[in-house]
Amino acid sequence: MPQTILTIATRGQGLYEFTEEAAAFVRRSGCETGLLTLFVRHTSASLIVQENADPDVRTDLEAFFRRLVPPADDPAMDYLVHRLEGPDDMPAHIKAALTQTSLAVPIGGGRLLLGTWQGLYLFEHRDRPHRREVVLHIGA
Repeated sequence: MPQTILTIATRGQGLYEFTEEAAAFVRRSGCETGLLTLFVRHTSASLIVQENADPDVRTDLEAFFRRLVPPADDPAMDYLVHRLEGPDDMPAHIKAALTQTSLAVPIGGGRLLLGTWQGLYLFEHRDRPHRREVVLHIGA
């Protein structure tokens, strides 16, 4: 079965679309019908399927998650114990736990069967730039 690791360079917290890279992998595989499984190999980043037409959706999602899970140095988060890697670390783990580390997207006619406005995103939850790895695997 075809498999690859996609490396995504992030510039800090935010949504990074990689729909085209995943679609290109499916095209190169020659798979007509199957399932693309995606898995992020990190505990402080996640994967989501989200609208890719209006950038305001990404802006609002990022703002929502900042309000939902503020940095560890925010008084609302004083209950946190894990603080070794900075004020963004444990909140990043919480955000990853609230979202997904893997996705499955059907393949039909040799292409991803995403909806009209759907895109694949790496959701970076840390402040610093990182190089994140996403495993792409096609199964029948």
